[in-house]
Amino acid sequence: MKASKVLSQLENMGIDTIAGVPDSTLKQFCDGLQTYEGSLRHYVTANEGAAVGVAIGTYLASGRPACVYMQNSGIGNIVNPLASLANGDVYGVPMLFIVGWRGEPGVKDEPQHVFQGKITCELFETLAVTYSVIDQNTTAEEMEAILQEAGQILERGDQFAIIVKKGTFEKEAPFTWSNGNPMEREEVLGHILQTLPRETAIVSTTGKISRELYEQSDRIYGDHENLFMTVGGMGHASMIALGVASKRPDKTVVCIDGDGAALMHMGAMPFIASQAPENFYHIVINNMAHESVGAMPTGCQQTSFAEIAKAAGYRTVEKLETLGAVDQIGKRIQEEKGPVLFEIPVGLGSRADLGRPKESARENKDGFMEFLKKY
Repeated sequence: MKASKVLSQLENMGIDTIAGVPDSTLKQFCDGLQTYEGSLRHYVTANEGAAVGVAIGTYLASGRPACVYMQNSGIGNIVNPLASLANGDVYGVPMLFIVGWRGEPGVKDEPQHVFQGKITCELFETLAVTYSVIDQNTTAEEMEAILQEAGQILERGDQFAIIVKKGTFEKEAPFTWSNGNPMEREEVLGHILQTLPRETAIVSTTGKISRELYEQSDRIYGDHENLFMTVGGMGHASMIALGVASKRPDKTVVCIDGDGAALMHMGAMPFIASQAPENFYHIVINNMAHESVGAMPTGCQQTSFAEIAKAAGYRTVEKLETLGAVDQIGKRIQEEKGPVLFEIPVGLGSRADLGRPKESARENKDGFMEFLKKY
């Protein structure tokens, strides 16, 4: 089905606001959002719970339900505002969810999606949210009936979810843009690896950053034993790195984060600063987009992570805009006490043949723990 058709149907239901976090399963839907010519107001929020907040606020002001879109991994972020605020036993705020189904049972997917995929429908049942599942075989008549049911449920102040299987939406006009940053992310990551001492413990964020670090580390050093890849749990890499740093004050710990991930749980920054770990170094790779799930721009493109870290209380912050500056990271880490944050602006794009880790997530965990014991 076409995203533009569904978006038009949402408007016909009285929905005039849509908010959420991009998802690869919903890529064609998200592309359609960016090119849609209707009157929907679109917000890309820092996390899915924030999108529910927007939906509640716009309903209070207008009496119109909003639509919230996400990957099913984002259900965890909506549980509190949905159960504590929007549910009919509390305020009774209607909203429509459109959810990309990663880890669908019987469909091969990455390890971080497997368990979430198994419990996706069960979670909505537990949250008392009526749902329907759609796929590429869903007819226009069936979709119209689903939306009609959704409309009736919204009218009584409840919520409805449409769970979307892979391949449901057709490719329409693709949405593309450039942020104008000249440095390439994978090249930057290679320079970072080469400037850091090999005994450095690295915790990397979910998505292409971890995939590129994995391949670059194998290319440069022949292994990736000092790399813990946070393949799921977007936004939590910095707190994982803090946990490692607190238990190993003798070891330099570097978190390599992404801008979308850092935005998702930004409260981590002031907490890290308050703990003042002298062996903690935070690198935010900023391409202003959720590239790993389709390259939709974040809703915070003017954000300066260096300035935020400075205000939060990091000991040193700096924006590094050349490879020459990146090459000094290793030297600076040896000379400067943490917590330190380096923000590195990069362009969009990745290799078409970019691979994925060959080991399981558990094997990566075990290997990283052995590395920590060895050094």
